[in-house]
Amino acid sequence: MFARRSFAFALWAWVCFAAAVAVLLLGVPICTDGQNSSSPADNANLDLTSSEVVGFLSQTIDWYRETQQEQHLVTQPADIGFLTDNRRMAAQVVHLSFDFARAAEQRLSKLGKTPQGAGGPSQYETLSRTAAAADQLVQQTQTEIDSLKKKLDTAPESKRRQLEIQLAELGSELNLYQARQQALHGMLDFATGASSGGGSKGLRAQIDELANTVPAALSGATSEPISAAPAAQPATKSESRTSAPEEATGIWSLSTDLFRLSSKRSFLSREMQETADLQKALAQLRAPILTRLKQLLQSGDQLAKQADTSDTAALLQEKQQLDALTTDFKQVSGLLGSLSKQNILLDLYKNSLNSWQAEVTSEFKEKVRGLLLRLFGLAIALGAVFLLGELWRRAIFRYVHDVRRRYQFLLMRRIALWCGIGIVLIFAFVTELGAVATFAGLITAGVAVALQNVIVSIVGYFFLIGKFGIRVGDRVQVGGVVGEVVDIGLVRFHLMELVGDVADSEPTGRVVAFSNSVVFQSNAGLFKQIPGTNFIWREIVLKFGPEVDYGSIRTRLHKAVEAAFDGYSEALESQRRQMELTLTAVPSSELKPRMRVRFTTSATEVTVRYPVVVEKTTDIDERVISEILTAVNQDPKLKLLGSEIPTAKTSVA
Repeated sequence: MFARRSFAFALWAWVCFAAAVAVLLLGVPICTDGQNSSSPADNANLDLTSSEVVGFLSQTIDWYRETQQEQHLVTQPADIGFLTDNRRMAAQVVHLSFDFARAAEQRLSKLGKTPQGAGGPSQYETLSRTAAAADQLVQQTQTEIDSLKKKLDTAPESKRRQLEIQLAELGSELNLYQARQQALHGMLDFATGASSGGGSKGLRAQIDELANTVPAALSGATSEPISAAPAAQPATKSESRTSAPEEATGIWSLSTDLFRLSSKRSFLSREMQETADLQKALAQLRAPILTRLKQLLQSGDQLAKQADTSDTAALLQEKQQLDALTTDFKQVSGLLGSLSKQNILLDLYKNSLNSWQAEVTSEFKEKVRGLLLRLFGLAIALGAVFLLGELWRRAIFRYVHDVRRRYQFLLMRRIALWCGIGIVLIFAFVTELGAVATFAGLITAGVAVALQNVIVSIVGYFFLIGKFGIRVGDRVQVGGVVGEVVDIGLVRFHLMELVGDVADSEPTGRVVAFSNSVVFQSNAGLFKQIPGTNFIWREIVLKFGPEVDYGSIRTRLHKAVEAAFDGYSEALESQRRQMELTLTAVPSSELKPRMRVRFTTSATEVTVRYPVVVEKTTDIDERVISEILTAVNQDPKLKLLGSEIPTAKTSVA
């Protein structure tokens, strides 16, 4: 009976082998009447396709690549811990995804749900079922051999011979079944390879290609070594406590940190959303597998309750069903286990992202608080500077009554105010003053070279408004240009050009601009009146005959000039005293008329020099000439040579 059963199994195996060859090579469809064309595993069909498996793998790989961008988020020592844990969990998630994909590919191949053969879906399914049946037959034969070996160890001597013969026969059958199994799997692999090279790639080939895109995750590595930013890269935990990165205190640094933290929070939020999407896709794959596992458990319980029967055929059938259910349960539980582990890891990954984001949010709030305090301090400092400036301005208008001095003090206030504002802004926006000082030094050197003339003009401005400087309305002479000051700027001043004598000068209608650096030029003198004075020297030249009496001329002319100056002596004396106050180290001579006599063979020349107030030059000249002519006409002996009336002119020496 055992021999007949073995022969029947062998005959059935050869028929299946021949049928598979015919299907693969000739494309002949097989239809058996006495045997169901579907294997027991077909009853465990799941709603799972190759496209779903590949899509899930692709989504997992995209998610993994996104997690690798977390390297750019590491700026603090605490970020390294989050990054290390996340990379480890992400690599495990990818590894479990490929375990699930490979297990699903094996199951789909056995169920004939991957239409990869060259002869169409029906031929490939038949070949897959035949290969699965050959695998089952090899497994059963191996089980029988193991059972006979155990019996042989405890069997009496009389039965050992028969058992050895049966064991030898089963060994031959096993060799035959294994040869058939290898042939079928070889043809199945050939069909898979042919379909992969023919256009539509097989599921196994697609899984292998996707695995090549993430070798680091599948090999157990976590890509490149993790390192923090240079300012936040500690060697050990203790060192991280002692050598923490310097906190940003400037407004510019705080603003930069806020933008960085905002970007980090956005990236973590986006990554949490992608993790949630991956979990959603995983749940969709997991739902039918979980349903199938429950069905297998229910079917197993029902078969276990029906096992109490004495019918041998029924027991064998139930045993085969239980074995099929066990095999299917192992496959389904393996798929479900991989997905469940992934789900747990993704939950842990989301918790890690939540903790990381909470820490970033806490740091963000702290930076916002620091920035607001810094801005509040900046507002107070600027308010104090403006308040001091306003008090300074009011003090100037209250205590400085001279217009020129008031203008100078207001200018100094404006410069000091802007310098104070600049210093406050520098201290508020900048953290490292050493770097700022170096940068400012380089900038200053460049500016000094490029704006040399401008800087000299600005320095000259302070000389122009100094003690012996000029002010608007002064009459000055620069080089060969005489004019009245109409404007004084930081870089240049402007003169309204005048022509004619001092007494009767008139504007030409032109404005001349001079750089303030003229005060440092040796060939361009700047001439102006001493502050507080406004007089010039005038002179009149008189010619008498050589026979006149010198003493008489001097006495009469001196009396005439003194009489003309009776009304102006006090004003001139006041200006003399002002000169003494201004020029403390230089004694000033009296501002009185002077006469000089020069004798020649043809005439006696008398030069009368006298000071005049510029505003009253014409009046004084007329009075002096009138008094001189009156004195001369009173004495017939004093006769002027020539018929022209004497005229006064400005004396320059």
